[in-house]
Amino acid sequence: MSSTRRNVLRSGLALLTAPSISRSFAQGYPTKPVTLVVPFAPGGTTDILARLIGQKLEAALGQSVVIENKAGAGGSVGAASVANAPPDGHTLLLAHIGTLAVNPGLYPSLPYDPLKSFAFISMLARVHNVFAISPDLPVGSLAEFIAYAKARPGALNYASGGNGSAAHIATEAFADAAGLKLQHVPYRGTAPAVQDLLGGRVQMAFTGAPVLLPLVRDGKLKGLGVSGLQRIADALNIPTIAEAGPLPGFEASQWYGLVATAGTPRAVAERLTQETRKAFADPEIASRLAPQGADVWTAGPDEFRQHVEREIPRWKALIDRAGIRL
Repeated sequence: MSSTRRNVLRSGLALLTAPSISRSFAQGYPTKPVTLVVPFAPGGTTDILARLIGQKLEAALGQSVVIENKAGAGGSVGAASVANAPPDGHTLLLAHIGTLAVNPGLYPSLPYDPLKSFAFISMLARVHNVFAISPDLPVGSLAEFIAYAKARPGALNYASGGNGSAAHIATEAFADAAGLKLQHVPYRGTAPAVQDLLGGRVQMAFTGAPVLLPLVRDGKLKGLGVSGLQRIADALNIPTIAEAGPLPGFEASQWYGLVATAGTPRAVAERLTQETRKAFADPEIASRLAPQGADVWTAGPDEFRQHVEREIPRWKALIDRAGIRL
């Protein structure tokens, strides 16, 4: 037999056996605890969602799911750690708008490629931001706030979970649309940012509803608007920003998804997709997310990737227009 024919036969055999090897690998997966990396400090919306999906995956996979917070550089540190992990499905990333869509416009050289470094598993949820202010501010509506801020350019401070965070970009999108000059005060995570808002050291925050809604309901903060195009079902008294102020069509909600390291065996990725979508189809998840201003959104891997492809140029245009620099 010629060497050429042997090579052809080997290639054909490899093609025939690769799927079965992948399926066999998936049947034994996982062989150890799964690490779910949260690329931000504990206490924020990403952390809340990670613990929800972590509980569901533990039950489905029969292995512990360990939540590991790796904050830094707008989520880039945690994302890079997953991009460089062994591609075996034992290290996952709770990715979101910042790590996959905003960071490419903020950092000239990312330690990962949002489209090439990951295996897309499933979208998880769309989380609406709430624009909340200190009760000490003498305004009662978004329109009043805009007028108040315009009369005091640069005098009002807003808190975010860090430079380049989703809250930072969303607030700059709001300021850009409203023609305001606001002073950014970055923190090392959402929790300390909200603590200083409650303490009156900053005047406002525009971040995930799961963190701010309970404080608005308790009267500790004033909720002036939400970032989606529809009101939050469990907070219908708070108007959308598009309807509350002179900003028609304004939308700046966060979204979250699950990704693994690029090169993860297809059968493992498919199993993770199946288990994730099954878990989030449980009405219990929707009922737990709704009071926090979040909607279940389990788009599959292809739709997830396509969404990221659309979002990257959208946010880069805003970053360039607003002159945001880290």
